[in-house]
Amino acid sequence: MLILTDEQLDWIAERIPDPPVRAKGGRPYADKRKTLRGIFWILDNGAKWKDLPREFGSKSTVHRWFAKWVADGAFEALLRSAGRLVEQRGGYRLYECFIDGTFSKAKGGGDGIGATKVGKGVKIMVLVDARGLPVAVDTMSAGPHESRLVQQLFDFMLTRETPPRVIGDKAYDSDALDEELAERGIEMIAPHRANRRPENVTQDRRPLRRYRRRWTVERSIAWIQNFRRLCIRWEKSTRLFQGFLHLGCTLLLLRPVLG
Repeated sequence: MLILTDEQLDWIAERIPDPPVRAKGGRPYADKRKTLRGIFWILDNGAKWKDLPREFGSKSTVHRWFAKWVADGAFEALLRSAGRLVEQRGGYRLYECFIDGTFSKAKGGGDGIGATKVGKGVKIMVLVDARGLPVAVDTMSAGPHESRLVQQLFDFMLTRETPPRVIGDKAYDSDALDEELAERGIEMIAPHRANRRPENVTQDRRPLRRYRRRWTVERSIAWIQNFRRLCIRWEKSTRLFQGFLHLGCTLLLLRPVLG
C-alpha cells in the first residue's frame, strides 16, 4: 500500500482552494485534509466509492468535492505546480526523455474511450526524464496508434524547456513523427520496425545506444499502475479519470522533493 505523508498532504492542501465562506453561516464544510486522504484512498486501492471507509467522511461528500475540484482544474494546477517545484530545485534530467503508453480498460464506458483488440479503453501516455519523473502525461482514446498521440502529449508539458531527444520503442518508428518533432528541435530515437526497407533506414547504432535505458519509462509506468484506480477506468468521465491521473503523478513528483 502506498503512503501519503504529512508533508505531501500539507503541500497539496495548501494548493487546493478553500470553499467560500457562507454569509449566513450553516453547516460547516467537510474537513479538507480528511477529504483529500479519502480521495487518495480511492486512488491507491482502486475500490468503489461505496467502499470508502467512514473515517474519511461521507462517501458522497468526498466524491462531490473530488468532482468539484476536478471541474475547477485544481488537480491539473496541482500537477503543474509540482512540475515547477521539481524544475526549480533542479530535479529534472531532460538531456534524454523516454516515452511510452499503457492501456486502461474502460469498464464503465463513457466519453474519450476507443476500441482495440483487447476491448474498449484509454491510453495513458507518459513522457519521463532520465530519472523517470513525469515531464508530460495525458489520457487519450486507445483507438489511434501511439505515434499519433505524441503531439497532443507535448501540449501538456510540465517544464518550460523541451528535451533535446526522446526515446521510444518500435511503435514510434515514423518518418512523419520524426519530422514533426524535428520542427520542435527534438530528435526522435526509436528502433526500426522489421518491415522498413534498407534504403529508408534513418537510425544508426550511436543514438540507439540510449534505447538500452528505456526501462526507465517502463518503471515509471509501473509506478503509475501502483495506483490501482488508474489500472482500470471506472469513471464515465474522462476529466474525472484525468483528475486521478494528475493526483497520482503529482505524488510521484513530490516524493524525491518532499520524501
